[in-house]
Amino acid sequence: MAPLRIGYLLPALLLTAMSVPLAYADSLAAALIKAAPKANAKVINLAVRASQCSIAQGAAPVQRLAVIDYSLPSTEQRLWVFDLKKRKLLFHELVAHGRNSGENMAVNFSNQNESFATSLGLYRTQQSYVGQNGYSLRMEGLEPGFNDNAFDRAIVIHGAPYVSPVLARANGRIGRSLGCPAVRPAIAHKLIDSMKGGQLLFSYYPDQRWLKKSSFINCGSGTVATASKSTSNR
Repeated sequence: MAPLRIGYLLPALLLTAMSVPLAYADSLAAALIKAAPKANAKVINLAVRASQCSIAQGAAPVQRLAVIDYSLPSTEQRLWVFDLKKRKLLFHELVAHGRNSGENMAVNFSNQNESFATSLGLYRTQQSYVGQNGYSLRMEGLEPGFNDNAFDRAIVIHGAPYVSPVLARANGRIGRSLGCPAVRPAIAHKLIDSMKGGQLLFSYYPDQRWLKKSSFINCGSGTVATASKSTSNR
């Protein structure tokens, strides 16, 4: 009877081993949603899922995750930056979209050079530098066909005076960039320092083609479980 009992127990043990890492991903998303009550819970869940999928695909775990919800108007604070280790919110800010993505609402997205539009998907940050827009942060787009031209397009995080609540009230929208997620100059340096060196940024809009094709959103529950286990062991 002992071998028979083991046969029944083994699937249960495997299911338990899988559920623990999945529970970690779920608990992380729940903690971030609690820390950012004004954020769309679905968007936060997708961002956490994408970050876990990136780890499962061989990327190193990250300490920071930025989430931009471009389904919101530019007059609303639609950028959140999280500390994943402490599970707390570091920044909740205005952020610009590209001038060819729309007026107050971003509705068009592009990965093409000279499109002056915002790109969707998961990005990994690189190093900071000082350029024509001051202190800035380079990013690598990780999603072929959606944002993988980001580096060549010089899509970076930088401060810009047109990202201003005063302008939002006066004009019905903040200023627009050439595709960069520009932020208020007053917080740009601190935000960039928190995000530089291999952190992740998740740029969201309910674009059905991207949602269906993104390998970071659609990597499978088993893959997320493996990634979650790796992160929880650190």
